[in-house]
Amino acid sequence: MEAKERAFQLFREAYRHQMAGDLETAIRLYQESINSYPTAEAHTFLGWTYGFQKRYEEAIEECYKAIAVDPDFGNPYNDIGVYLMQRGKLDEAIPWLEKAKQAKRYEPRHFPCLNLGRIYLSQGRWMDALREFEGAVRAAPDDTQSRKAYHELLARFN
Repeated sequence: MEAKERAFQLFREAYRHQMAGDLETAIRLYQESINSYPTAEAHTFLGWTYGFQKRYEEAIEECYKAIAVDPDFGNPYNDIGVYLMQRGKLDEAIPWLEKAKQAKRYEPRHFPCLNLGRIYLSQGRWMDALREFEGAVRAAPDDTQSRKAYHELLARFN
C-alpha cells in the first residue's frame, strides 16, 4: 500500500475514534498517519483532538505544523484562533481568524466570522460583531447558529 493511501486510511480511522470519544487511540492513529505521510489535515485534526483534552499548547503546535505543510489550508488558522479564545487571549486570536477568512482552501467558511463576531461582541464592538455575523450568514445562509447570532444582535439595535 502506498504511504499516502495508508496515511488517509489511518486518518479516517483516527477520526472515527475521535468522534467516538476514544481520544488516545485517535491521537495514536493521527500520529501514525503523519508518520506515514504528513498532511495539513492530519496535523490539524491531531491538534483538534488535543484541544478536546484542553492541551492547547500542543494543539497550537500541530496547527503550526499544518500551516507549514499547506499554508492555503484555512482550518488550522481558525483553530489557533479558537484555542487562543479558549485561553482568554481574544486580541491574539483576531489575526488568526482573519487569516482563516482569507485562506484559499477552507470549509466551513462561516466559522471564522462567527468566532470573530463572538470576540467583538464580548468586547462591546457591536458594529464589528454585526459585520462578522452578517459575513457568516452570507457564507452559510442555512446555518441556524449564524442566522441566530446575526438576528439577535440586530434586534439589540432596534
